[in-house]
Amino acid sequence: MDAHPRRGLAEYLNRLEEASLRAVLARCCVSRGWIEGMAARRPFAADEQVLAAAAGVWQGLGRDDWREAFAGHPPIGDLASLQAKYAGTQPLAAREQAGMLTASEQTLRRLAEGNRAYKDKFGHIFIVCATGKSADEMLALLEARIGNHPATELPIAAEEQLKITQIRLQGLAP
Repeated sequence: MDAHPRRGLAEYLNRLEEASLRAVLARCCVSRGWIEGMAARRPFAADEQVLAAAAGVWQGLGRDDWREAFAGHPPIGDLASLQAKYAGTQPLAAREQAGMLTASEQTLRRLAEGNRAYKDKFGHIFIVCATGKSADEMLALLEARIGNHPATELPIAAEEQLKITQIRLQGLAP
């Protein structure tokens, strides 16, 4: 373990008043259960504790909480929705689907079709941690995962949501 754990994020979250904390956490994940769980775990001693708490709270939530978090995302490839929904976290959101900026029209069309088919099958949007992935990589993941059984897919989507949440948390640190 690091002799001097980072405290920028922990200190930032600890300083916030309750309402502000909830608003900041909602920029990372909109699940009310996750927000409540994180708020209950304050104060945080170090940044690593924030990330561990985020994972612990997330893993203790149920399917409805997961789906609530998924509903806070625009479909992969819907850049206008991403920018509007996360206008307050532009630097965070801009990186998430950066791979879409160079996507071909065909890839975007296939993503839109795949997103619709995925939502019809699973009842929620396709969730993938898009950071660092090209549009073609995300399309390949969507096409591979759409063949999953719902009982298999939901935990995969939940794990992707946790990755997104942790990246967003790290992006909050001053």
